Parts: sequence; structure tokens; C-alpha cells
Amino acid sequence: MEIKSRFFQGTNQSSFLFGPRGTGKSTWLRQHYENALLVDLLDPEVFRAYSAKPERIGDLARAQAPGRTIIIDEIQKVPDLLDVVHLLLEEQQGRHFVLTGSSARKLKRASVDLLAGRALMKTMHPFMAAELGESFSLGAALTTGTIPLVVSSPNPEETIRSYVALYLKEEVQTEGLVRSIGGFSRFLESISFSHGAILNVSEVARECQVERKTAEGYFSILEDLLLAFRVPIFSRRAKRNLSSHPKFYYFDPGVFRSVRPMGPLDSPQEVEGAALEGLVAEHLRAWNAYGGDLCKIHFWRTKAGNEVDFVVYGPDTFYAIEVKNAAKINPKALRGLLAFKEDYPEAKTLFLHRGKERLRIKDVLCIPAEEFLMRLRPGRPLWEDNPA
Repeated sequence: MEIKSRFFQGTNQSSFLFGPRGTGKSTWLRQHYENALLVDLLDPEVFRAYSAKPERIGDLARAQAPGRTIIIDEIQKVPDLLDVVHLLLEEQQGRHFVLTGSSARKLKRASVDLLAGRALMKTMHPFMAAELGESFSLGAALTTGTIPLVVSSPNPEETIRSYVALYLKEEVQTEGLVRSIGGFSRFLESISFSHGAILNVSEVARECQVERKTAEGYFSILEDLLLAFRVPIFSRRAKRNLSSHPKFYYFDPGVFRSVRPMGPLDSPQEVEGAALEGLVAEHLRAWNAYGGDLCKIHFWRTKAGNEVDFVVYGPDTFYAIEVKNAAKINPKALRGLLAFKEDYPEAKTLFLHRGKERLRIKDVLCIPAEEFLMRLRPGRPLWEDNPA
């Protein structure tokens, strides 16, 4: 597969580049820092050398020409390196570090301050539809996802099936993050039923037959490994009684589909609907991150049952978005957006569907989901009727 241009933008300042495995961090760095010095901690020999002597990175850095970029790949493997990097940056010799990671778990556990703000925090996400362009397929995205590692594979179905197993082996089991890998594996399946839904940790704990504290720890592991995220409730200037629980999403539809058990009682339409909502969620996160993290992404749900899947709120942005995996628009599906509009007349409302037509119904703009995803670009408004 040809190398796709990414919307992600680097910086001349030292930075952390976080992102799940396979999202293209290394590929992007090779493209943009051709003359950089790479310290790959996934290489067993390199890992052993720097684990035994973290100060070795200082000897290496001081031998480089001023201004040369030094990339430390998978920095969480040896958190003690950060102390040395911090010292090197304080020497103010014009050094430029890019520190990549697919997990913040060990950095947090080591009480690392992430260089006390001396390095910017950047994130790499799966492909956005507009990055893939003509090769984007909504059907494929909902089945195997948009992780570059998977999209570029000659066998995406097999690759996505092994993806979670890779994380379990290399991140969870190897690092000893849980006592029972079997229990954590069951949790991954159980929590898949909460993808795109209100998250109730106590209910998930009961289903997995573990204590609530254990289940909460499992959630934290998923988030630290960047495999999942939670979306909080939008409560600004609330006029109604609102739900207090967040919503939960796996970071990629392919990951969700690979761990979601399917049986005779499971509706394919329901599972695909959850996958579509998750795909939109991840696109919104990428759009926001690549555009400077100016907005916050929430959802809205009243205790009376009115719900809006996403509320995107920022300095010049206020959108309420509902996502439905249906080709025909049922007026009842607009109820949540209309209720939200009553409380927040300033908000713009979008209804994303699987049909082909763009319609306006009761001040709600109804857009084909694929069109919305293809036109979503960082640095631009969330939706433009007539983009340049």
C-alpha cells in the first residue's frame, strides 16, 4: 500500500508522540526526520542496554551534532530515560527529542512528570477517511477499522484479529499489569457490550465476577494503553436532570468488532450501529487533536431518555451530533437533537445516517455519514456546506 499523507503535524520543539500500536508513528517519523538518530526500545538488545544504564542516552546525545533530532521509540519501556532526557534539555544545547509511546501506564506508575512541560504532548490516531481518500471504504472501516497497520495489510481480517492478542502479550502480560490475563481477556469481551453505551462499572464488574475496584483498574489499563476512551456528559448550563455516567468506546471499530462476541441472538445491525458511532467518535477525536485540541467532546443524556451522541464544544464550535446506522430517517430519531436545541438554541445540529441524501428536517441537517467523514479535516469547521 502506498504511504498516505497524514493530517498530523509535528513541531520543532521536543515532544511526546503517543498513539496506539500500528497507528503510523514510526512511519511518520521516518518520513519527516530522515537524518534523526533512532533509539528503538523494541529491539531487545537496545532495550537491555538502556535498561541497565539509562545514562547511556546522555553519552549518545552529547556526541551528536547540535540540533540533530533524537527519537526514542516506545519510551515507556524504560521510564528512567526521562530523567536523563530532562537533564539534557536543561543543558539547553539545542537538542531536539521526539519520544514515542503506545502506553502511558509505566510512566504514570513511575510518577514521571513528563519532563515538567518541557516537551509538547502530541497524539497519533488511526486514519481519518479524508487521509485515505478514494481508498476509504465505510464498509471496511466498520468491519476491520482504520488502523494503518491493518489497512495496509494484505489480510486485514487476520491482522485485526491478532491485534488485541499482540497488546495482551506485549503490553499487558509482559509488563505484568494484571494478575490474571484470563480475567482481563474476559473483561475485554464483556466491556465490548458497553461500546457506544452508557458505562456502568458496577454492572460490568458483576458480569465479569470481579470486584468493582478490579474492573475500574481494568478500565484504566485500557485507557493507558490507548485502546479505549470515555466520553463525559455535557452539563454546561444544564436545564434538565442528566445522566452521571460516561460513555465508553474502543478506539477503533475493528478492535471493537474483534473482541465483541457474536451469537444467534446478536443483531448484526445493532453491532454495526455501535461500530459506526465509534468510528465517528474516533474521527472527532483525531479532528480535534490535529487541530490543536481546542474543543471538548461530550455526549448528552437526560434521565427522561433524550440523548445526543456527541456534543462538540469549543471557542468557535458548538455542535450536537446524532449517529444512526439507518438509510431512512425516522422522525423519532431526531427527538434528542430537538430537545437539545430547545435548551441550547446556539448549537448547530447534525444527524448522520447511512442514506445518500442530504436533508433538513425541523432545523436538523441530516447528512450521509460517509460524506461527513470524508469532508472532516483538522483546522476547518466541523461541517461546511460549501468547503473551499
